[in-house]
This record gives sequence, C-alpha cells and structure tokens, in this order.
Amino acid sequence: MTRRIGKYPDEVRERTVRLVLDHREEYDSEWAAITSIAQKSGMTPETLRLWVRQVETDSGRRPGVTSAERERIRQLERDNRELRRANEILKAAAAFFGAELDRRLKR
Repeated sequence: MTRRIGKYPDEVRERTVRLVLDHREEYDSEWAAITSIAQKSGMTPETLRLWVRQVETDSGRRPGVTSAERERIRQLERDNRELRRANEILKAAAAFFGAELDRRLKR
C-alpha cells in the first residue's frame, strides 16, 4: 500500500495504532486510550483517531472506503481527467480539420 509522505513515519503510525487496538480495554473509553497514547507519542489525538478508524475500515471491522479502494478511485479519477483532456484535443482537431475541408470543397 502506498502512502503519501506525511509528518510521521509508517513505523510510528503502525506502532501507535497497534497500541490503541491492544490496550483500549485498559481505559475507560477508546477516546481515553487514543488521547493517552497520542500524548505519549507526540501527536494530536485526532491524528491517531483517524489512523485507527482507517485501520478498522481496512480490516473490515468498520464500514467505509478502504485505503486500496481509495487509491483505486484516485487512479480512476486521474485516468478520467486525462481521457477528458484527450477528448477535448480530438474535438478541437476534428473541428479544425473539418473547417479546412469545408473551405477546400467551397472553392
């Protein structure tokens, strides 16, 4: 899985998420676990919460778009933009050459 370059290395991300998943029963709530582990790891609780939610989604424990699906959607949108640009170029070329043919036929 490719990830955008961020502030935290993948190892830190994986370790802190694993800590939350392994130790959340030891806290009053999941948020308490996330807050505590985030403070100890030097990040905001919201960052860690989002990472935990994405891992839960990727593993099928939570509904939503997985990281693989999200990457596939991005690739398809990129391909779609490229095809639209190519289509516009072809339309412009067809109009240009069509007008050129009309001028030749009128002579």
